[in-house]
Amino acid sequence: MAHTPGLPARRAALQMLDAVLNRGETLEVAGRNAIRSIRDGPDKALALAIANEGLRWLTDLDALIDSATKQVLPPDAKARSVLRLMLAQWLRLDTPPHAVIATGLPLLAGGPRRLAHGVFSTLVKREATLPPAPTLPEAVQTRWGECADAIAAGLVEPPPLDLALKSPGNTAEWANRLAADSYAPGHLRLPRGEAVEKIEGYRDGAWWVQDLAASIPARLLGEGEGRHALDLCAAPGGKTMQLAAAGWNVTALDLSKRRLDVLRENLKRTGLKASPVRADALAWEPKHRFDAILLDAPCTATGTARRHPDVLHRIGARQIAEMAELQAALLARAAGWLKPGGVLVYAVCSLEREEGEDQAASVALEPLPITAEELPAGLLPTAEGWLRTDPGMLRAEGGLDGFFVCRVKAS
Repeated sequence: MAHTPGLPARRAALQMLDAVLNRGETLEVAGRNAIRSIRDGPDKALALAIANEGLRWLTDLDALIDSATKQVLPPDAKARSVLRLMLAQWLRLDTPPHAVIATGLPLLAGGPRRLAHGVFSTLVKREATLPPAPTLPEAVQTRWGECADAIAAGLVEPPPLDLALKSPGNTAEWANRLAADSYAPGHLRLPRGEAVEKIEGYRDGAWWVQDLAASIPARLLGEGEGRHALDLCAAPGGKTMQLAAAGWNVTALDLSKRRLDVLRENLKRTGLKASPVRADALAWEPKHRFDAILLDAPCTATGTARRHPDVLHRIGARQIAEMAELQAALLARAAGWLKPGGVLVYAVCSLEREEGEDQAASVALEPLPITAEELPAGLLPTAEGWLRTDPGMLRAEGGLDGFFVCRVKAS
């Protein structure tokens, strides 16, 4: 059994599902731990793909399982988790049923293998299908309200690969070289699948990976012309590099040593300059005030559900409230670090109102509305001059992450 081809990948996917659903771990952390012992690159990718699809379509997979059992399996039953992964492989990854059975049932050694085999076989005979878009968990549907269906439609497929160019003036040249689409100066979009390190320009530091929506907050600060900017909660450095490339003298502050090390590596690869600082923003005091501050605040990250479907199942009212409290504290401190006339951009990759609109409404600085001319084609600011994106937007072009962004200035 230990030598069954493909079994380690399925076992790793099962570990990820358990870590996310039963222990509340992020899929990123769970994935690093689960695939550590897998040497083969394609097997690592397969394990992650199975877990991702299992979480993305979890509600619908559970509905199929329940339709084929006389007694409902407990939510945390191992047989249910194994069946989720078996169905995800068959219905989403086009794995032949015989291969699904051969690599799935061994995960239930000493358990209800006959039950799992019977449920899966029944659904195969029925020619079971999934709906056109994932069904969101009930609590998520309630929170996202009238936008929920459009967002769900944007979660059908994992996202394409977005790149941010160090030199936006070369956008047309790089789009031609990489056969990429572009929806804003300095932005490229490629199909997912190719290893990032193998794409032309990576070793030369010509670009870095950054979702189109994630690139907007730094764009809203414009050209730096040598002025001083603070990137709060900066690591792993996408926005720091944007600001540095735009001519800002950047102080990049973050609490995590590991993430700051990644930021330094990214700066070295791209040849861009910034001043990394490891500190707690709630305790740190700057030596001078700043012309601009970018606060991409810690958040629930529910806007990244396309690439991190675990957020659909890990995040609830408690996590949202905790993040909102932290965001308010960070905003209050950042507001006091601006020079007169200085500009602050606040952003979160969250779809929760408490982390976005409610924070913007309470900030004690003068609004500096975002305009349509500053945004990629197809995106518009709200009536308040804020920006709200979600995975249902620009869907024909490949979609984008959910973000909330507002801009204010000191008197």
